[in-house]
Amino acid sequence: MNSPAEPTLTAEPIATARLDLLPLRVAHAGEMAAVLSDPALHAFIGGAPDTPQALRARYERLTAGSPDPRVTWLNWVIRLRDEDCLTGTVQATVGPTPQVAEIAWVVGAPWQGRGVATEAARGLVDWLGQQPVREVRAHIHPGHRASAAVAAAAGLAPTDEWQDGEVRWLRRAGSDLDDGARANSGSQSGS
Repeated sequence: MNSPAEPTLTAEPIATARLDLLPLRVAHAGEMAAVLSDPALHAFIGGAPDTPQALRARYERLTAGSPDPRVTWLNWVIRLRDEDCLTGTVQATVGPTPQVAEIAWVVGAPWQGRGVATEAARGLVDWLGQQPVREVRAHIHPGHRASAAVAAAAGLAPTDEWQDGEVRWLRRAGSDLDDGARANSGSQSGS
């Protein structure tokens, strides 16, 4: 259980220049099923797009929270303000190691190449820098150049560590995490 020194985090709305990161709700499943419907989104992570019903069930599990009291699941949908539409998701899993967040992101194919993932990941890392998080990690397939670019833009750097065929990217407090990822521009089941 989290001690008073380790407060449980709660996803809060995060605003960036063009985006609103909105805490995930089950009601987002219908629109998000369409956003995430391109099978190419699964080229590096495997699987296939979820049906609206399957995504709704996943979002019910995610919004219920981790069954492990040492772990906090934080999930947001990405809304592109000018187009008033959802474009993807970002997430952070905090714990079980205190003060460590594992992040991931996915942006629907129609919005890729427009800086949405970069801006959302920067916004998430900035927000995490204001929380009791001292280390941010992401795991990225070595062939996924776009995700590597997003991680670098959010201030993470590749390490020599691997997990499940992916490279661990890392950003620690003291490497500007406290001040967010302004200088630069993978987790839960269900990313």
